[in-house]
Amino acid sequence: MIYDGVYPQHEPYGTGIGAMPGRVVWAHDPDSVDWDGEGYWWQPDNFDEAVIQRMVDGSIASLGGKDGAREGWAALFQAHNGGSGYAAGEKIAIKANINGSGVNDDDSSGRTRMSYTNPVLLKALLTSLVKDAGAAPSDITVYDVSRLFPDYMVELCTGGNLRGVNFVGRNNGAADENTPILWSHPFSGKVNYLPTCVTEAKYVINLANLKGHSYGITLCGKNHFGSFINGNRMRPPEGANLHQWLTRNEMGIYSPLVDLMANADLGGKTVLYMLDALICAPSEGASITGENARWQQAPFNGDYTSSVFASQDPVAIDSVGADFLMNESAVTSRNSSLRNNPTVENYLHEAGLVSAAPSGTVYTDSRGHAVKNLGVHEHWNNSTQRQYSRNLGKDEGIELFALNDYQ
Repeated sequence: MIYDGVYPQHEPYGTGIGAMPGRVVWAHDPDSVDWDGEGYWWQPDNFDEAVIQRMVDGSIASLGGKDGAREGWAALFQAHNGGSGYAAGEKIAIKANINGSGVNDDDSSGRTRMSYTNPVLLKALLTSLVKDAGAAPSDITVYDVSRLFPDYMVELCTGGNLRGVNFVGRNNGAADENTPILWSHPFSGKVNYLPTCVTEAKYVINLANLKGHSYGITLCGKNHFGSFINGNRMRPPEGANLHQWLTRNEMGIYSPLVDLMANADLGGKTVLYMLDALICAPSEGASITGENARWQQAPFNGDYTSSVFASQDPVAIDSVGADFLMNESAVTSRNSSLRNNPTVENYLHEAGLVSAAPSGTVYTDSRGHAVKNLGVHEHWNNSTQRQYSRNLGKDEGIELFALNDYQ
């Protein structure tokens, strides 16, 4: 079949990362979501916790190339560490995306129709970490230092076997002033510090949302806009003057997203990237409705996406997310910034070609070391077959691993 994408087709850029290099696992189960489109999308009763737990556990197993979640977690940690596994007492920081909750005030009810991390998926991930990875709840911190976590979410994710899990938002986040972010391109803005829950952690998990954005797309790369603190309490990315790089609709320009992916304390510590695609929003500011969250492309066919994506390769998972978003009419018909706009993938080209970035930027790890590889970027062969280079038998590129037999 002929390539039918908006993004220009090209050979894989960069080198695949992970226990199964370049693998992106896609778990899809329509039974995970049971929402009639009325009321708030995020209410836990709208989701089948047991199904979502199986989706998470199956994703971890397959991402590690193993049969079970316990063995899968071991493989992920070993791949990340170059041989050694997770050791008791090591701290894990999970970057959730709470962007749609508590945006402009101190409301912690979570009662908004905008998008943020699915509470049931977060609970399933935490459960898997405790049950199968061997992490103590008290060694896990869920954070987004630009927003407030909904009270109901904290309660849901800290009960029973999860008692002791920590939550850090803008109300209790503390800046580590010994670790300012050093950007690879000079520009004006406030000094930005990582929170102590990140600098004290051995590992990071990037739990982002699959959704459109008023600047195009927001995936694992942009999720770290909630990972730093500066003088602008309500909107740290604006205080940092970062949005100028996302609004220019150009290729071959510097991207702060790549700096965050390369940062030694953020991307450098990340053992798992995950996209929450259970219910997807056309943009970060849109109210999620039963109509705009139902996708038309197969296999959704007018139903919710009911999916989870997982990878150890930050470039690969965002490349797959970009393909799904650009080819979904429920998103592009409501998001003019994304529709027919291939320049939204600038950061993926910068990341895939990071050793010789098109912009000429020398991206560093914020500790003075130039970064040579962040992962692999390419696009699928077409929107029907959805095959990438490794699916087609090639030695390099992305492998989209559809998880259909985890039940």
